[in-house]
Amino acid sequence: MITSANNSSIKKLKKLRQKKYRVKERRFLVEGVHLVEEALVSNVAVDKLVTSEEAPLLSVDVSGQRVEEVSASVFATLSDTESPQGWLAVCHMPAEVEVPNGNVLLFDGIRDPGNLGTMIRTAEAAGLTGIYVSEDTVDVFNPKVIRATQGAMFHLPVITADLKKEVSSLKDKGIMIYGTDMHSGVSYRDAKPQGEELYALLLGNEARGISPELLRLTDETVSVPILGKAESLNVAVTAGIIMYEWIH
Repeated sequence: MITSANNSSIKKLKKLRQKKYRVKERRFLVEGVHLVEEALVSNVAVDKLVTSEEAPLLSVDVSGQRVEEVSASVFATLSDTESPQGWLAVCHMPAEVEVPNGNVLLFDGIRDPGNLGTMIRTAEAAGLTGIYVSEDTVDVFNPKVIRATQGAMFHLPVITADLKKEVSSLKDKGIMIYGTDMHSGVSYRDAKPQGEELYALLLGNEARGISPELLRLTDETVSVPILGKAESLNVAVTAGIIMYEWIH
């Protein structure tokens, strides 16, 4: 059992809280009983598990995994939560894969980890086949993003890409590009894709919306009507409403 926070292995784990180190090592951390179990039953490659002496047993088999036990005090220094559950998984970043044919989301400059994670979770639940995110979108492997996905990110390709190129590629495949614009778009109900028509829904930064360059590439802009006095809806709420309304 590791009892010192100065242990070299612990120091390396702490560095994985930093994006630059995650990118360098091609590793990321998953914390919590549910998320660790989701990682273990998915196709994600798990390097090792880290567990606290006070951690509960997992409901999945870990007999084939490398498990490193640490003291509760050491685990607390690794944890990103207020109430640690005693389990961490060190996972390999997945190789980029081709997104299966289907409906997809594109995110332009989403900055809030909770918003990004929630939209990934909702997209997976709504049956979408993939997500493309711009370079300036918050890191997909940020611990807060991972926590907000509740494991959905292990079951849905999320690819960092040049959105202009992806939009052009999607158009070449005959996929309609819809962008959200709360002030000038038509109602999402009136723009609902028909029959087996596939769509790509583009959502922009929480403050500025979709960049003008990308907005010009959309086939149609849509909005969720505001009936009260609120100026706008949260981007994750907007995405959820539209995705579920547009389920064929």
